[in-house]
Amino acid sequence: MNVKDQVIAIVAEQALLDPSDVTLESTPESLGIDSLGLVEAIFAIEETFDISVPFNANEPTEGDFDISSVAKIIAGIEKLMAEQKS
Repeated sequence: MNVKDQVIAIVAEQALLDPSDVTLESTPESLGIDSLGLVEAIFAIEETFDISVPFNANEPTEGDFDISSVAKIIAGIEKLMAEQKS
């Protein structure tokens, strides 16, 4: 399973949706994921990919990790994985 599929699976689980209902353009809001669900998704992502996500639950739009869409989350994870491997 690649990064994209794993992220979609994690996001779908938090949104209580089928992965086929989650697109790259989906936003946490459009999927009905609240701030607690977002934090749980970030924890799941950190565990799955063994990375540390620079995410502040109190200010989710601040910082370097863009959570505005599924595609941005995937891009952020891939960037973190590359940085943390080197």
